[in-house]
Amino acid sequence: MKKWLVLPLLALLAVAGWIAAGPFWTVHGIREAIRTQDAAELARHVDFPALRASLRAQLEDHLARRAGADMQADPLGALALRLAGDVAGSAADALATPAGLGAVLQGRSLWHRIRAGVVEGGSDAGPPPDPLRDARYRFESPSRFTVTLAGRDGEPVTFVLTRYGLRWKVSDVRLPLSAEAAPAGG
Repeated sequence: MKKWLVLPLLALLAVAGWIAAGPFWTVHGIREAIRTQDAAELARHVDFPALRASLRAQLEDHLARRAGADMQADPLGALALRLAGDVAGSAADALATPAGLGAVLQGRSLWHRIRAGVVEGGSDAGPPPDPLRDARYRFESPSRFTVTLAGRDGEPVTFVLTRYGLRWKVSDVRLPLSAEAAPAGG
């Protein structure tokens, strides 16, 4: 091999290694932030505007699917759906905070609180020793990494990390909404 190729090849391997290890370092940082209950450190690993937008879209979509086409076509139903969407937006805003995200990671059953329109701060049974202990990790692309946890109800909650340059941040949480996506009574 030519000597002039060695340095660029080593640089390329170093960058690839940094990118591949990045999500695991981010998960470790999140794990430590939760263990020490350090909201500022947790916030360092989260893209809150992207997370808030994603959660809001998921909750509004879930409400629209649950309402069904008949309710959406009815003017009063559409108004009720709009008001419910505002409540869902408030719930998404509450979840997209260090405290809300920490609660989801700790396995607290927030979905039941979200349906009520509020996110409460108290602990259900105290934080588990390591909320990410049984997580499944997967690269979806060179810029997207997922961490899937089993929620309290056994349904998966998936945290999506997105690469921003050489840093990784949580940009999305895929809530287990599909099981209840069918309209009520149908």
